[in-house]
This record gives sequence, structure tokens and C-alpha cells, in this order.
Amino acid sequence: MDLVSGDGFSPQRDDRGGTIDLSASMPAEALLDMPVQSLYHFDLADWHKPSGRWLSFKTALARVVIFGAAGALTIYGTQQMYEVVNVGGVTPLEWALVFLFVINFSWITLACSSSLVGFVSLLFRSPKPAALPAALSEKTAVVMPIYNEVPARVFAAMQAIFEEVQATGLGAHFDWFLLSDTTDPDIFVAEEQAYIAMRQRIGPAGRIFYRHRPKNIARKAGNIADFVTTWGGSYPHMVVLDADSIMTGHAIVTLAAAMEADPDAGIIQTLPLIINRNTLFARVQQFAARIYGPVIAAGLSAWMGRDGNYWGHNAIIRTKAFAAHCGLPQLRGRPPFGGHILSHDFVEAALIRRAGYAVYMLPDLGGSYEESPPSLIDLSARDRRWCQGNLQHLRILPASGLHWASRQHFFTGIMGYLTSPSWMLQLIVGIVLVFQASYIRPEYFSNDFTLFPAWPRFDAEKSLELFATTMVILLMPKVFGLLLALVQTSTRRASGGSIRLIISALFEVIMSALLAPIMMLIQTGHVAHFLFGFDTGWDPQRRDDGSIPFKAIVRRHRSHVALGVLSLIAGLLISPSLVAWMSPTIAGLILAIFISWVTGLLGLGVALRRLGLLLTPEESVKPPVVVRSNSLADALGVRNEIPDGLRTLHQDAHFRLLHEAYLPPRRKRKRGEITPEWALAEAKLSDAETLDEALSWLNPKERMAILLDKVLIERLSLLPLPQADTAEAA
Repeated sequence: MDLVSGDGFSPQRDDRGGTIDLSASMPAEALLDMPVQSLYHFDLADWHKPSGRWLSFKTALARVVIFGAAGALTIYGTQQMYEVVNVGGVTPLEWALVFLFVINFSWITLACSSSLVGFVSLLFRSPKPAALPAALSEKTAVVMPIYNEVPARVFAAMQAIFEEVQATGLGAHFDWFLLSDTTDPDIFVAEEQAYIAMRQRIGPAGRIFYRHRPKNIARKAGNIADFVTTWGGSYPHMVVLDADSIMTGHAIVTLAAAMEADPDAGIIQTLPLIINRNTLFARVQQFAARIYGPVIAAGLSAWMGRDGNYWGHNAIIRTKAFAAHCGLPQLRGRPPFGGHILSHDFVEAALIRRAGYAVYMLPDLGGSYEESPPSLIDLSARDRRWCQGNLQHLRILPASGLHWASRQHFFTGIMGYLTSPSWMLQLIVGIVLVFQASYIRPEYFSNDFTLFPAWPRFDAEKSLELFATTMVILLMPKVFGLLLALVQTSTRRASGGSIRLIISALFEVIMSALLAPIMMLIQTGHVAHFLFGFDTGWDPQRRDDGSIPFKAIVRRHRSHVALGVLSLIAGLLISPSLVAWMSPTIAGLILAIFISWVTGLLGLGVALRRLGLLLTPEESVKPPVVVRSNSLADALGVRNEIPDGLRTLHQDAHFRLLHEAYLPPRRKRKRGEITPEWALAEAKLSDAETLDEALSWLNPKERMAILLDKVLIERLSLLPLPQADTAEAA
């Protein structure tokens, strides 16, 4: 690797025969202030005055229809539920049942009315791809925060997106940033190697940069804020990606053009579709997102208008507005409800909207993709983090100056998790009422004087009618999505044809029904976990299709199975009809271990794909950017083990010099300010006689301390190899 001369860096050859300088991993700094925002005070003097009309007639009409229909359905359902229990008077327990029913029923009515509006809007218009802009006038940064990811996967995706944008002829208007918060020392070194290799493949024309942050303060939000405050001044806009994001060149260039054309826009969000999934669980999610997602997103976009939300990735942001108004405060108190704001994206959307900038979605843009967890346990791990983040929003709901739509987005996210314990409580109250009616002799006349007894009875006929109504409302978003897919010729054919599409939808409904009670218990556990004051932490997300050990599945779901068995026994003792009513819930819980295991299998998901089931258009004909990303990841060794980072640094002098050049400027420390990791690493390096001896003593934190310190790196490089390794090298 003849890339360096004596005491410095020499020009290097890229894969295309040109020269490239790898000694700098980041451009010149362009600082921006990002003041921390107050949740309790907002100065109207900071408000951005819109240049045009804000609320359109279509948006106002959509709001009236969606919220009006949801309200009407909720009133109807409440009345019907009251009539179900109001047979001879309503007991306190029955009032509790009505209250819990209203909470859960109102939630599904809003989803139903919103998807209806989305269905109608898509049914009578045919979305056409936006024309590629002829030119752009401003510079956009494309940033991808990464945290302990497999380097081959993320660098392959970034290169594939880069090549797509270059192919549009507008690539000169974009700079590319991989922003690492990685804490694993071996992955950190592998990231730098992947970055160097990508720069050599792309050549000098590619303005692609890499930065590793020594301390991942405030997690992803802090990572983005660090970029904005240090380099954001050079970029009017930034496209934010996730580590699993893929976007077409057309989508990114169109977002940049839309932002340039709309000076009032603060954030423009796309609709990411799920891709690259292979396990049964992930393919069910992928199918549901593709078939039902467009209808739901269209309805959401219709009522949000320019008062929308941000999902944290696959979106473009006005950088200076973001810096001026989206500095996140620390919530008072300790985690889980205090500390760093976890679900930062909702809060950033609310703050930038509070400042007068528009936040909206382009649901028809296309070319925006992401991946999803491969198994139920992986989803549960991610859901736990999201649950804590959304429950934190209870602290932000009363913030000063927020638009009512922003509060609605917060409320929607909060209820997405509180409905699970609410549903569980509704089931428990229902079981207690049935038990009371079956085993406890009713006290028709209480000690209080009354002319009429309190009869513990239900109207069975109305109960069946209400159950049927609830099921229809619950399933309508899926029905609307399926009908639209059947009407759209291209979607229908690419999903396996009408018959396979209908069979796939029925299969998805059955799987959702079996998974729902498991997710109810999982999310109820998450909520209880946080109410008792436990923090979730920040673990990297598993993105591959490798199966989870069966013992781990049993350990995670054994309590769910036990509760299902107890529910079955109790139901049989109380009333066989109760078991019939609760059969989907009981079956899902008893089969929890089997369902979690079988849905996480790679072979079963692939087998259904071969049969043409759960097929999506993006599976039938993969977008070129996805094909390119996957092929690059395979070529770069996405399945290979990551080597020992310190050993790599020791053996490769050229890479060691580049690594030192990429380190951020060292902050001058105060005398006596020594971290335990640095001190222990320094002591172990001093005491070691060989490299292998030192490596066997160092833990991950100490290894990271060495990688971040040039003095310790020098000491590492001076350690000799064992004699056997030296002889072999000779």
C-alpha cells in the first residue's frame, strides 16, 4: 500500500487512475449557533412570517372530514356500548368498561377515517413522478448518522445513493457525510478502512466525508447537532438518512429542488417503504407497509397539510432554521422521563413549526426506502426505545407556542403505546364482569335506598353488533389499501396478481391478529417498566436476517405463554362463551414462543416469496439503487467478521497515519483530568512486553481510549509482535 512518504502524505491513486488526497476526512468548519430552546417560553419576535397562504381549502376539508367522522363514530360507539351495559342500571365496573372502550375505540376510528380520505384521494388521482429539476442553486449536505453498524452495509448504501445522485448530473450540489457515534473500537477502525476504500473507489470527484465523535452525547440528536453547529454553515439544506436508509437520486434531487422552491419549508418528509426483508416476520411488515401504508400516509398528509411531522430520516431540513429553533433542551429529572429527549424528531418538527416554518410530507415522491427489524424480539427491543421516547412527550405536550397539530402528533405517538395497557385493562374488566355474573350472587338491592335493582346483565344482541362494528372499523384501513392495490394495475401485477394479493392480505390479517396480544403484553411491559423509573439505554439495532437462539425466544415469551394458559383455564371455569370471545387473544399468547420462532425464520419467508405471497412491487423488480447497494455490500464482505482494530492499527503504518489525521483536534485537558480508561490503557501498554499480551488485557473502553489518543497509539505501535509472529512475517 504505497500511499505515504517519510513524514507525510503523498498523492494517491484511486481505482480510476486519478489522484486523491485521503489525509483530510472533513471539510473546513462553518460554525452555526444552535441555542437550546425553551419549552415554557417562545418569543414571537423569532417567528418566521410565511410568504404565502398557509391553510388550503383541501387541508381544511380533510380535517373536518377526518376528525368529524372519527368523532361521530366515537359518539356512536360510546352510545352503543352504554346500551350494552345499561340493562337494569350501570355498575361502577361497567362504567370503567365503557371508559376503556371509548379510549380504544376512538383510536381506531381516527385511523379509519384518515385512511378513508387517503383512499379516496389516491383512487381519483394517479400520482406521477416529479420531473427531474434542470438545475439547483444551493448546496445540500446528505448526512447519515451511524452507531455500531456493520460498516460494509452502510458504506455500500452511501456509495449507491451517491452514484445515483451523480447520474442525475446535479451531483456537484451535494456533499456527503458519514457521522459516526460508534463505541465499539473494532467497528470504529473498520469504518475508517471502509471510508478510505470508498474514497479510492469513487475518486477525487466525490466529496464524501467521515467524522467519528469521541463522546456520543445526546445520541442521534446530539450527533446531528454536532454536525450542524460545526459544519452546517456551509449548507442551506441537509438530507438526513438513517443507517438503513436508501434513496434514489431522483428523490434526493427532487427534495432539494422542493426546498429551494419553498422558502417557508422547514422540513419536507418522504414516505419510506420497507425493502430487503426476508424473514416471515419482516416480510409481513414489508407487505403491510407497502399495501396499506400509502393509503394511511395519504390520509395523514391530507389533514396535516403544512403542519406535519418528521420521522427522523429520509427527509430534507432547512439547516439555519433547524439550528436557530431546534436546539433540544434537557428534560428536568432523571430518565426515563427526564434527561435527553429520545424521540427527538417529533420535537424538532414541533419546534420548527412553532417558529413559523412549514413541515409537510411528499407521500407520492417515491424512491425512499428503509429496513425493518427481522424478528418479533428485535421489534420489541426497538419498540422499547420508541416507547420511552413517546412517553417523554407527555412532558412536552404543554410546551408554549406549539401548533395544535404538533400536539396532536405528540398525542398520537403517546397513545400508540398507552392503548396497549388500556386494551389489557379492558380485557381484565370484561373478564371480571363475566366472572361476577357467573359466580357471585347479585345484590339486587343495596343498603342505599332505591326503587330499582342493579341488574348485572348485558344486552347480548347489541354486544354482537358492537363487536362486528368494531372489527369493521379496525380492518377498514387494510381493506382500503387492498382495494387500491387491486385497482392499480402496476401494483396488482407486481404483487403477484389479484388472487395472490388477496391471499397475502388475508394471511397478514391472521398474523396481525395472532401477534396483537403478544405486542399488547410487550408494550404494556414497556410502559410499566418506565413508570417504575427504568431507563432503556441505547443498543444498536440488529438489521441482518440471522435467527435468534431458541432459548432466547423461550426466555422472552414464557411469561406470555403462561398468561395465555391461565386465561384459557380461567375462561373455561368462568364461561365457555368467554373463551370463544377471547380465542384470538388466548391463541396468540399460548402460541407466542412458536409464533416468535417461526416468524423469525429466514427459510419460511423466502419460501412464501417463491410462492408469490406477501410480494411487493419493490421485491418483484428491485429498484436499481437497492440492487447496487446490495451488490456492493456483498462485495465488501457484509458477512465477514470485523478484525481486531488495534492489531490492524499496529500492522499498517500508513493506515495508522491516516487514523491519526482523522482524529478531531485534541482538547487541552486540565492537569489531573485523567479518565480511568486512559490511565488503565496507558498502564497496560507500559506493562505489556508484546502486542498480543496488551491486546489480551485491554477491555473495549480502554481500546477506544487508545484509538482516540496519539500518544497511546504511538506506544501501541512500538510493542513487538511475539517471536513466532515475527518469524512468520520474516
